[in-house]
Amino acid sequence: MDLEMLIEPAAILPSLRANSKKQVLQALAEKAAAITGRPDREIFETILGREKLGSTAVGNGIAIPHGKLPELERIVGVFARLAKPVDFDALDDQPVDIVFLLLAPEGSGADHLKALSKVARLLRNGDTVDKIRQASPDAGVIYALMTNGLSQNAA
Repeated sequence: MDLEMLIEPAAILPSLRANSKKQVLQALAEKAAAITGRPDREIFETILGREKLGSTAVGNGIAIPHGKLPELERIVGVFARLAKPVDFDALDDQPVDIVFLLLAPEGSGADHLKALSKVARLLRNGDTVDKIRQASPDAGVIYALMTNGLSQNAA
């Protein structure tokens, strides 16, 4: 599964202003709703429910919230680079400024895990993440860094 199948430039928030984890998740849910046609409340409640099981912050200022939705047609990603980091209850106690929301259809099984693995691999690449953090607030530029970063990382 290619990253290009998970996310598009229109799904990137290059400089999201939020003051809390809840505000970040709400903004991501609203963007995901615009892309998927699913209600933003349903998306928000799904990802908030997952967060209650344990934070999806993976360390180094990065979080990968995720969830499964009924009637979703395909796996969808929404990315946000935050204007200023927020507390995300990370294990390393570092605030988060890079967030990649991943939504999958309820019956997606292994495909959901493959997509999650692909996103995690991308965001483990320190050089790519540094470039994303330093990039201009342009969704197209960030998209190019993400898709190029993953293909270079796979080589």
